Amino acid sequence: MLKLKNWAGKATRTGLCALALISANMLSAKEPLKIGYSDWPGWVAWQIGIDKGWFEEEGVDVEFLWMDYVASMDAYVAGQVDAVTMTNGDALVTGGTGKPSVAILISDYSNGNDMVVAAPGIETLADLKGKKIGLEEGFVIHLLLLKGAEMAGIDPSEFTIVNTPTNETPQVLASGAVDAIGAWQPNSGQALKTVPGSKPVLTSADAPGIIYDLLSVDPESLEARRDDWSKVVKVWYRIADFIKDEENIDEALEILSKRVAISPEEYEPFLEGTYILSLEEVLPIWKEAEGLGSVYGSTKIADDFNVEQGVYDEPLNTVQYLDPSLTLEYAESVK
Repeated sequence: MLKLKNWAGKATRTGLCALALISANMLSAKEPLKIGYSDWPGWVAWQIGIDKGWFEEEGVDVEFLWMDYVASMDAYVAGQVDAVTMTNGDALVTGGTGKPSVAILISDYSNGNDMVVAAPGIETLADLKGKKIGLEEGFVIHLLLLKGAEMAGIDPSEFTIVNTPTNETPQVLASGAVDAIGAWQPNSGQALKTVPGSKPVLTSADAPGIIYDLLSVDPESLEARRDDWSKVVKVWYRIADFIKDEENIDEALEILSKRVAISPEEYEPFLEGTYILSLEEVLPIWKEAEGLGSVYGSTKIADDFNVEQGVYDEPLNTVQYLDPSLTLEYAESVK
């Protein structure tokens, strides 16, 4: 907040105008908050607030930078953005190997968009025993596979993992080099289109909460500009309410699909596989507890996975990566 020294004597109209001009100039000189976001429905959703001018209405200057997912995390580590949209597991990877962050909101959880897609003739996860699965090792899709194996009573060592960049998975499945792939939308959907007869044998809807999607902020930026980040959080819940109102679905799909250059009809299944969280729905998730129903429990599971996979050597203090305070303050303000 801008603080001005007290002026002695009565303030004249000219003096007040001068103060207003100084204040405006100083505020306009403030750098915009820079946020890296990428092609995931819960993050593309920020486009609604951008297009509808809601950040300007709240009086916060934000610059959203559209990037590939991994590039956005690299940009955060390099200090090129103040915040980035990441999964809770990947936020730990970024922190454990480069630069810590703190999540100030949970936008959604994956509700089917992350999939293990199998070649024709393979009907269940168990049918993949002794077969090859192409996925990007150490990413959340790998964690989903291990969780799915646990739920199905399968020893994951019975799968042969072929390390494959996620954006190459549709082509790799089509080539016949693997029997299944693990990917998230739009790549998982592309695999289903590219290989007729392929089908998902495991999705994130089978383990809700295994993947939470976050807005993670540089701790120094959060401390220095907490009021501005509070306004960003406020806009997010306006976006979430807009999307969840069925009367707005056509407009929402128009905005989201335009951002990724496909039709609203093509985009609709992507949105259906993403559970956007309202303020009321997210509050229980912010409570500290074990298991997938809490972002704390889910993040601890992701931390265990990262250490097991050798992503980093020692467990992290996962609590330091999560800060519900701005959401809780907003919830209090709208009671």
